[in-house]
Formats: sequence, C-alpha cells, structure tokens
Amino acid sequence: MACLQLTGFMISCFGWIGIIVATATNEWVLTCKYGVSTCKKMDELGARGLWADCVISTALYHCKSLNQILTLPAYIQTARALMISASILGLPAILLVMMSLPCINLGSEPQSIKHKRSVLGGVLVLLVAFGGIISTVWFPIGVHRDSGLMTFGYSLYAGWIGAALCLFGGSVISCCSGDSPQYDEDRFYYAKQDEDTTASANQAKSAQV
Repeated sequence: MACLQLTGFMISCFGWIGIIVATATNEWVLTCKYGVSTCKKMDELGARGLWADCVISTALYHCKSLNQILTLPAYIQTARALMISASILGLPAILLVMMSLPCINLGSEPQSIKHKRSVLGGVLVLLVAFGGIISTVWFPIGVHRDSGLMTFGYSLYAGWIGAALCLFGGSVISCCSGDSPQYDEDRFYYAKQDEDTTASANQAKSAQV
C-alpha cells in the first residue's frame, strides 16, 4: 500500500504541473487556413488560449490580451474558472497526500488521521482532474464552432496529460489507501469481546457440570 500511495503521489504531482502549464500558456489551439509553415510566412497562424489571442510568424509573436471578461464567450470564462480553481486546489491536495505518506510522521498522531488525510487528498486530486478534463474538452469545441479549422496546441496537450495523470493518481490514492486503522482496531476490539464472552460462558457451563 505504501508503494501505491507514493506512486499516486508522484503521478499527481506531475499531473498538477501539467495543469499549471496549460493554465499559464496561450497555445491551446492553432487556427490556420493553410499549412502551418505557410501561415507563419503569411502571418496568419493564430493561437488562442485562456488569456490572449496571438499571431505567430517566423519573426513575430504578437498577442492581444483578453481583458474584457463580460464580452468573452462562455467557454473561455468557464475554462478560466475551472483551470484556476484546479491549479489552486492542487496545492492543498498535494500537501495532504504528502503529509499522509508512511515516511512522514507529524508527532504521535494515530494512523486513522493519516488515512482520512490521504483519502481527502485523493478526492481533491480527482477534482483537479475533472476541472482539467472539462476545460480542455470544452475549449477546443467552442473554438471550432467560432473559427472552424484548427489544430491542437502544446498547451492543450499539457492540460490533457495533466488531467489524465491527476485522474489516475487520485484514483490510486483514494482507492488503495486500505481500510481505516480505526476500523481495524474497533473490529479487533469487538472480536476480542466476543471471544472473552464465549470463554466466560464455557467456563460457567464447566463449573455447573
């Protein structure tokens, strides 16, 4: 279980980094009516992201910021909100999972607390993954409806890979943490009580005989 938890933690870290890269960069989709090299020479290769519309050529990279929030399409506003939330939510998720690793001890806390912390961190990582998946799927669909022809940019690939890694890592952390130690202790306690009761009843019968 410790190896699976550590694996899920490392995968989730890489996935969170991918989400941050996708959020911070603007090459989500590339719009071009011809080949990419031809559009670069003609200054007609466009790149769209969450924060700017850019024009890419062989000697120029010019971007226009998307500052008018109220006039932006719904898919851009939604993708912004989800990706920012996923990037911020990833920090407490990673910290919770890290503090629940077997090699890290915070004082003399019981194992049940570490188990709950691990499960909560795994759920938060899954929320990060869902936010990335919704954004990276909805955004290119919205651009395709507005502009028609397009190709995917490296930012979108980073978001897809990051969301997939977070989904896998969060699933491993949430599902492979094992039973709660507190539950195991209670189960042992009640089993011990039953054994003692049975032993007492047998002794009473033997005494009567």
